[in-house]
Amino acid sequence: MEEPWNDPGALAREYAPAVYRLAYARTGSRADAEDVMQEVFLRVVKTRPVFDSGAHAKAWLLRVASNCANDLFRLPWRRREEPLTEDMTAPEAQEPGSVTQAVLSLPARYRIPVHLYYYEGYSVAEVAGLLGKSQGTVKSRLFRARELLRDKLKEEDEVEGRI
Repeated sequence: MEEPWNDPGALAREYAPAVYRLAYARTGSRADAEDVMQEVFLRVVKTRPVFDSGAHAKAWLLRVASNCANDLFRLPWRRREEPLTEDMTAPEAQEPGSVTQAVLSLPARYRIPVHLYYYEGYSVAEVAGLLGKSQGTVKSRLFRARELLRDKLKEEDEVEGRI
């Protein structure tokens, strides 16, 4: 019997939400996140990788999702739209003042580590491995992201207090 983490259907049922969330956090677009998610699971079906465990499968899927999202921005037709900036926010952002909206408004260099660490539950070492960065880089990006979030949410609270 095949292990559940080596069955593409079981992988899709188990990890599609995590792949979608990471793709959405990276792209800021539901349509692009769905495209990325589709590409990730097509790669699973085409390559049929063999995983040691469910954790190995999830890490592989998230790494591929991150790479596919990055590839999306390299497409020639995307280059003709408008230049990408690190502080682009998601157009389908949540209610004003929400933590989710604040996280989505972070530059990608901070948004992705925050998503993997807080939303997906990876350790700093695991996030570093997934992103191909050093642990020190991940720690400093998480620290800086928390500062940015603190300032942003504090600023929004002050504005609401004046209204």
